[in-house]
Amino acid sequence: MDIRSDRRFRFDVDRATLWGALIRVDRYPEWWPWLREFEGTGFVEGDLWRCVVKPPLPYSLRFTVALVDVVDHDVVRVQIDGDITGWAELTMVDRDVGCELRLISELSPASRPLRVVARCARPVAAFGHDWVLDTGARQFRAVAFES
Repeated sequence: MDIRSDRRFRFDVDRATLWGALIRVDRYPEWWPWLREFEGTGFVEGDLWRCVVKPPLPYSLRFTVALVDVVDHDVVRVQIDGDITGWAELTMVDRDVGCELRLISELSPASRPLRVVARCARPVAAFGHDWVLDTGARQFRAVAFES
């Protein structure tokens, strides 16, 4: 079972400001308390991040994020491997006011327990995924542009 996403998040800042916040990987653990572990040194092509995410469900997800393609202020493509596998793409575009961040992803459970949850309780798996995206965007918006 794949979980596909196509989400758009509007920001009242320009792309340079949004990009400046996104690349602050040192701040990720403080912005997102559900990101229980994070090892990553930068926001550049070739970087490999190690993550543990704890959605409001009785499990945690361990995975790596390999930054495959990074074009400053424009697009980021990643490969994901671990308890979940797949890919994601972030793109940024200007809008009349501010800019928009679009996240497209396709993820699949790779670990046996998650495949069982995904097969038997698809709404639970989708809820956890959507919760991380929506809560993460809200938390990012609330703190990322403070000095």
